[in-house]
Amino acid sequence: MRADAPVLSLRGATKRFGGLVAVNEIDFDVAEHEVMGLIGPNGSGKSTTLNLISGALKPTSGTISLRGTPIGHLSAQEIARRGISRTFQLVRLLPSMTVLDNVRAGAVFGHRRRWGAEADAHAMKMLELVGLARRAHAHVGQLTYIDTKRVELARTLASDPKVLLLDEWLAGLNPTELTEGIALIRRLREEGRTIILVEHVMDAIRSLCDRCVVMSSGTKIAEGTPTEVLSDPEVIRAYLGDDDA
Repeated sequence: MRADAPVLSLRGATKRFGGLVAVNEIDFDVAEHEVMGLIGPNGSGKSTTLNLISGALKPTSGTISLRGTPIGHLSAQEIARRGISRTFQLVRLLPSMTVLDNVRAGAVFGHRRRWGAEADAHAMKMLELVGLARRAHAHVGQLTYIDTKRVELARTLASDPKVLLLDEWLAGLNPTELTEGIALIRRLREEGRTIILVEHVMDAIRSLCDRCVVMSSGTKIAEGTPTEVLSDPEVIRAYLGDDDA
């Protein structure tokens, strides 16, 4: 369900690295409770766009706004405290700490800060949500690959984000894990969370996303429902090339 005022807006968002334009004047809005897919071939600028939104990179030009307030000039830490949290393509956990300690860090340092028993209870609630409560006291080095992803997601959720950025969260999963992963993201969708999903798994895009923005060579080439964009000839050319389109 879309609200009238967007939670997140990009207007002319551009990132240059010397002579390379990695993201070129991107415009899109994300409404509250919406799951938006950010898709495109490898090297199209999707992760760079997430880096701009999360503050890992600052835009060369253009604006990024959270509920109408520009955030593009803020640090990643300040943006996280305002309510934008993300996962990464390569899982980033604190290896010397337990599963619970990793998730507690999200509760303590996130958008809504919790301490002591409240932080512990909230961290356990997030571990239950991702199906890992029974491994709360395990060290992350003892976990399977999908479980490390679950821990990272639980830590991200523990910060109570207004906008959740998932950067290829389903990548590297085997078919059984992939089914479990899609079901988990679907539960987040059903909770009414606002999510931007960078993903190559088209089954996930079709089943989870309300809308998609398609990028190619740093530029937005299409926007619409998954059905609309995946049948767009320009999108097909971007993925397959002119000879196969």
